[in-house]
Amino acid sequence: MSHRPHQQLPNQRWQIYPQKTELAQQMGQTTSLSPLINQLLINRGIETPEQAQVFLNSGNLILPSPLEDFPDLGMSLELLHNAIASGEKIAICGDYDADGMTSTALLLRSLRWLGAQVDYAIPSRMHEGYGINKRIVEEFHSEGVGLILTVDNGISAFEPIARARELGLKVIITDHHDIPQQLPPAHAILNPKLIRESSPYRGIAGVGVAYILAVSLAQKLGQANDDILTSMLELFTLGTIADLAPLTGVNRHWVKSGLQHLPKSKLPGVLALIQMSGVQLSPGQADESIQNSKLCPPDTLRERLSSASTSSGAETSKFKIQNSKSLKPEDIGFRLGPRINAIGRIADPQIIIELLTTDDMGIALEKAMQCEAINRQRQEMCQEIENQAREIVEIEYLASLQQDRVLVIVKSDWHHGVIGIVASRLVERYGVPVFIGTYEDEGHIRGSARGIPEFHVFDALEYSQDLLGKFGGHKAAGGFSLPSQNLEALRSRLSEFANQCLEPQHLKPLLKIDTSALLNQIHHQFYQQLNVLEPCGIDNPDPVFWTSNVRVTEQQIVGKGHIKLTITQTIDDSEYKIKAIAWRWREYFPLPPRLDIAYKLRENHFNGNTTIELELLGVRLPTQSHIFFAAQSAPLRTTFEYNQQHYTCGIYKNGSVPELRIQNPDGKILAVPLGHSIGLLGSSRQESVEVDVSQPQYNQIFQTALQALSVLSNE
Repeated sequence: MSHRPHQQLPNQRWQIYPQKTELAQQMGQTTSLSPLINQLLINRGIETPEQAQVFLNSGNLILPSPLEDFPDLGMSLELLHNAIASGEKIAICGDYDADGMTSTALLLRSLRWLGAQVDYAIPSRMHEGYGINKRIVEEFHSEGVGLILTVDNGISAFEPIARARELGLKVIITDHHDIPQQLPPAHAILNPKLIRESSPYRGIAGVGVAYILAVSLAQKLGQANDDILTSMLELFTLGTIADLAPLTGVNRHWVKSGLQHLPKSKLPGVLALIQMSGVQLSPGQADESIQNSKLCPPDTLRERLSSASTSSGAETSKFKIQNSKSLKPEDIGFRLGPRINAIGRIADPQIIIELLTTDDMGIALEKAMQCEAINRQRQEMCQEIENQAREIVEIEYLASLQQDRVLVIVKSDWHHGVIGIVASRLVERYGVPVFIGTYEDEGHIRGSARGIPEFHVFDALEYSQDLLGKFGGHKAAGGFSLPSQNLEALRSRLSEFANQCLEPQHLKPLLKIDTSALLNQIHHQFYQQLNVLEPCGIDNPDPVFWTSNVRVTEQQIVGKGHIKLTITQTIDDSEYKIKAIAWRWREYFPLPPRLDIAYKLRENHFNGNTTIELELLGVRLPTQSHIFFAAQSAPLRTTFEYNQQHYTCGIYKNGSVPELRIQNPDGKILAVPLGHSIGLLGSSRQESVEVDVSQPQYNQIFQTALQALSVLSNE
């Protein structure tokens, strides 16, 4: 079987966290966890026994009263209480993303429960764009609304809120977006960016603000029973994960609890969504869900669920939730979230609001089936646009990518609602910031942007603001519009900005890796220990491991272009094997027989058996091991030039471990055991300091030395 050349492997840069071996062992005395797990905690900024205790026991987090941290919460509760008591009409203005739709559903459900007269509106994504506007305010006024409540928007809507005040309406803003220079003239504003920086509530999304408001109101009115509190917690959990909010602090605390409730939800919409999306509950959990739904007889519900899930053709989930007491964030992130988001992107948000607020299982199933069909349409749209965009890149821009350092792609007939997803995929593929747009009409372009760690999207848009119409965003992503005639000027302006902040080495997709592991360390007990990190998500990512110089002993293409393979490693004369999957890697097939691999761990449930598998995220040729084998037959020594200075390097034995030594013109030596990322730097071993060669200041010279020795060992 012929293997493809080196270039056909994923084009990545690996960034391995500094390994703090001593600290990891010290922390083990407090945490009773293995050094590998302690290293993962250290990588997440947890470096003291006290921090470890807080993180590991986040279920016992003691929170201050939200009334202490949100100055306008008392006023908001008063306004809502009075409106409910007097029968005044309340209207919610939401947003069309997952956060906005779940926030709207959460407040609708809770306010109706508390006896409010309440309705809602969501601006049109295609025709009006984000946030409350004057049309909605005036419509509310004509319908006799007395109190407007914004969710996940409103903090920048000065003019629409001023118009509401002119018309005599009361306004409460709940939002989590950045604070503008001038706050709108609302009666009350709840926004975590306005509270003290040390508050545990700082990282909440819009749905978190809605949740705090709803729970506080239910408590104030003496109606905070378990059913309503659990329903609100479930909607908070859905919205927080689907919106990619950080899973730290109070989010982690509440999401952990919400994930345990979701599989046995009493909300028909949540139950229907779980069943339709292919997340499979264990038989016990499914029965419990059915019993919890008091809204139609169990047999009828079972029949509806089984017929619905077969008729929808829901593809089997790669994440099966069996024999597990709670869902994992990835079930929402990969399964439920996209179905909610797809509606906001290309359909009517009313479908989600009705799904999450109905108490009728029949309506819930009907809406969940609509979500299924629309999500499939969204997937096909994304694939088609991605294929067209890649074709444009390969023909027009690939050759100049190193000079341009940014991609700007515009084409007519692309759906504005999904181009942001395509932008993310292109960043993943080409490793550069991507600005992607489509023509709203002949004269105007509307677009989305996604960045890489070294590139600030919002700063780039500001740098180009004289060429743009509206724009907004943050470091990682943004949205913009511009007159069509400014397209070429924008392309060169963004390239100018990219060339100021990006070096050639940045133009590869970044893979952040936690620590190295051997295959004999990966087993059920270790996987169970990893659960202490859950729930994983934004700011608390799934751990990523790497293993050097493994053998690929079997590999085949499965499904829609995935590679299924068997990885083998020999340790102390014993052979260890593990199955692995590489999603959407058809173009790299077949993989070379020897590799360094980077991966996450996944449980696979099949025919009643549970096994641990690897989900490959990256591979590279094992340069170091290749050199090591060459060095065993003949000593390897060579010289090379780096930054216009001459260095010598070679492979030497240090005890039983071979190490690479690099000497600079001043006689200082960097010594690194092969296969490790921690080395010693100094004039002698006694006076040396530990350094991490995966860090940028050492990595380049380390790789240059390996390259020089690699050439020598091939001769």
